[in-house]
Amino acid sequence: MIRSLIQFTDGAGRGVAALNADGETHRLVAVSSIRSLALDAIAAGVTLLERANACRGNRISLEGVTILPPIDHPDPAHLMISGTGLTHLGSAEGRDKMHKAAAAGHATDSMRMFLMGEEGGKPDPDQEGVQPEWFYKGDGSILVLPGNPFAMPSFAGDGGEEPEIAGIYLNGPDGTPFRLGFALGNEFSDHVTERVNYLWLAHSKLRQAALGPELLLGELPADIRGSSRILRDGATLWERPFLSGEANMSHSIANLEHHHFKYQQFRRPGDVHVHFFGTATLSFTDKVETQPGDVFEVMADCFTLPARNPLIRAADEGLARVRAL
Repeated sequence: MIRSLIQFTDGAGRGVAALNADGETHRLVAVSSIRSLALDAIAAGVTLLERANACRGNRISLEGVTILPPIDHPDPAHLMISGTGLTHLGSAEGRDKMHKAAAAGHATDSMRMFLMGEEGGKPDPDQEGVQPEWFYKGDGSILVLPGNPFAMPSFAGDGGEEPEIAGIYLNGPDGTPFRLGFALGNEFSDHVTERVNYLWLAHSKLRQAALGPELLLGELPADIRGSSRILRDGATLWERPFLSGEANMSHSIANLEHHHFKYQQFRRPGDVHVHFFGTATLSFTDKVETQPGDVFEVMADCFTLPARNPLIRAADEGLARVRAL
């Protein structure tokens, strides 16, 4: 039984492999990308799993190949990366600590947002729930290949991990959003910048992001158990478990999806969307200061392979100058 799909390149070019629950991998015949496979499934009126099963070929090994993100687009400008925050039980605690000093004893906006979600984030299927916090992160050009480094900008206050589950979507020819599956990810943000002023949250999110190698097919497990850790000089500097899935969230996946795709501009035919669902676990809340050379590793029980990326600092490009034309 196919559990997930993995994109890769080898000497023969691009390919897609199906990963079974028992760990076996099979190359999909005449399939060069998960997006093209999904478009074929939409056209045929079948599920992505059914289409993948129909293309399953010989067993292969993924040793020696280059693993790609589990989704991409020929034009990165047509892949949008976004996310929602304060969606997990306990997710307001760290954020609330960051902003409480400025609130003079009153409930912070972060806590109020979280409580709104806790009260109205899981509506009945035929009703609209409260909208979550939402942020834009970037287009497909910011996706880091599995195993490749995050480049923390020279102007960044820090570069911190955010272990999350991301929904992967493709808009059909008529604009209908199709969920292809889920990926393990590291949303990677600048928490020092965010802490200065909550209105800088938008700036803090304009960073790279990484996905684990696998596109998990089917429904997301309700209770996901994972771990997030930072390695420094080969030793574990920090490690904590993280929880995800709707049993550990204040919002339903359907509610998060509605409040993203209710905007018509996000339903452009052919576009791909990667949407991070949030987390409640951050090393920043434990006063960890990351540094170049650290390695972030995110694992979860419903994924075979981790999301693993080292941290580097990008060169200083100076002031961004605009020329009059």
